Amino acid sequence: MTNNLIKRVVLVFSMVFITISSAQKSSDLEVVNDTVKLIDLAGKQRMLSQRIAKDYIYKGKRILFSKSKRELKKSIKELIQIQNTLNKSINDPKIKNLLMFVDMSIESFEETAEEKFSLDNAQIIIDLSESMLEGSQYVVDSLKDTVKISESNIIALAGKQRMLSQRIAKYYIAYQSGIKDETTVDQMNEAVRIFAKAHATLLKNKRNTPAINRKLNQIDRLWKIVYKFYIDIEKGGLSLIVFNTTSNITKKMNDVTKLYIKVYK
Repeated sequence: MTNNLIKRVVLVFSMVFITISSAQKSSDLEVVNDTVKLIDLAGKQRMLSQRIAKDYIYKGKRILFSKSKRELKKSIKELIQIQNTLNKSINDPKIKNLLMFVDMSIESFEETAEEKFSLDNAQIIIDLSESMLEGSQYVVDSLKDTVKISESNIIALAGKQRMLSQRIAKYYIAYQSGIKDETTVDQMNEAVRIFAKAHATLLKNKRNTPAINRKLNQIDRLWKIVYKFYIDIEKGGLSLIVFNTTSNITKKMNDVTKLYIKVYK
């Protein structure tokens, strides 16, 4: 075999290897991107679990009745749609098993949300929201483990802020509605603490784009004022402010989460 022929053979093999390697990398990247999107969806389930419970109580106490009724209906519909997507997209046996539990929780959620308001039903829906939250968090953590990238942690952290803002509103209105136990106050204060810590972490993230920083700074200005209202849960009297400010924060954090997904594509 001549030297020229050998060089051509080596070149061909090199090109084939590069093509295969590039295709593999492209395939791996698609898997990661798809998983990151699923992390976002599962993370959104956490938020919806809290918002549904919050809306049920607000609606039952006839505070922002039309708004909370409309949001409750929309949230349940979105919860079911996302759950259907997760069921179709996830094949891992352990996660699938957990999703089956979430399916049953959603059915109970729907049934209770349609029942006449009472403190007993409010407590049931709060308990269901806790189970849903735990299940959705398990799905998020399991999906994060499959991709093993730090980027998914930032996306999950930002997504969790959506849930925490609704969790704050849930426990605030629960206390005002008559569920005045130590757990309600403790869970509220813990949600505020975790949100503040995560917010500080996101503000320091070196890969923040100008758009992300603008959103986070808007939240920061609002948070520095309203978190004092939240921790003053036992005083009460600010149910409208709590509903509207937490909804505002949730919306902005949803935008931030989507922006992070683009950054880490």
